[in-house]
Amino acid sequence: MNIGDSHTGAMRSRPDDGTPATGGARATGDAHATDGLDGRGVLYPTRLPRFTRLPAPAVVADLVAWFWIPEWDLPDGRSSRQHLIAFPASNLVVEGGTVTVSGPSTRASHRDLAGRGWAVGALLRPAAVPALLADPGALVDGERVVDAPDLAEAVGTAMRGEDDRHERAVAAVVAWLGDRVPEPDAEALTANALADVVSSDSAVLRVEDAAAAVGVSVRTAQRLARRYVGLSPLAMIRRRRLQEAAERVRLEPGAVLADVAADLGYADHAHLTRDFRDVLGMTPTAYRSRSARPTPGPAV
Repeated sequence: MNIGDSHTGAMRSRPDDGTPATGGARATGDAHATDGLDGRGVLYPTRLPRFTRLPAPAVVADLVAWFWIPEWDLPDGRSSRQHLIAFPASNLVVEGGTVTVSGPSTRASHRDLAGRGWAVGALLRPAAVPALLADPGALVDGERVVDAPDLAEAVGTAMRGEDDRHERAVAAVVAWLGDRVPEPDAEALTANALADVVSSDSAVLRVEDAAAAVGVSVRTAQRLARRYVGLSPLAMIRRRRLQEAAERVRLEPGAVLADVAADLGYADHAHLTRDFRDVLGMTPTAYRSRSARPTPGPAV
């Protein structure tokens, strides 16, 4: 992704190769405010510029998990790399004059922030996806531009404001979605329930567990995940488990990695390490070490 904003900034999203960050962000406000929402998904949250997460208003609670708004202001020639292990879901993003929809992610990635800018994103729940993507599986690890100049203009106007700019930007996205996404039917709500249980229940380790939790067959669970998410239920489970592992490794420096692996359903420590290497490009020990430093060093 290479999306310029109305100032001089740019946000680029690429597969993560473990390259260390350069420069540093000068936040445009508090380092980050998440309102108690799920903090998984960002590998180095303390290095974010200003980052706000807002809960979805009730009117779109079946369509959006939450809204996320990064803002940054860096000196000329400096950049800040934000490492991500994204949720297995699609996002609608407005940045400057461009609107994009990104598909579910299966790998770690990074975004390079430069200049001065912002983005307003909505983490979409499965029920919203079919109205925006006919086949979310075709957009795995990718994105496409949405022809929505009205949305870009409304959000841009809101973000040029001051105290209530976040709320007004969210309201603009909510209004746009309300005009384009139909009321979810029973199947779409079941897809939401499936994604919720996979995302929130650490005891769900198999597709059979997820299907039983929402009262459908394994085949139906697989069909719902493909149609409304674009991934298999097993891929969704593996992403949640890796996010949980990364969070525990980062937040619990004294935790024994073999215990973390066992708690999260890995066969053993070696399988946890393999998952980290395959997706994040480093071992859990290397990630723990990098998380404790002001700027990340090279992956090992």
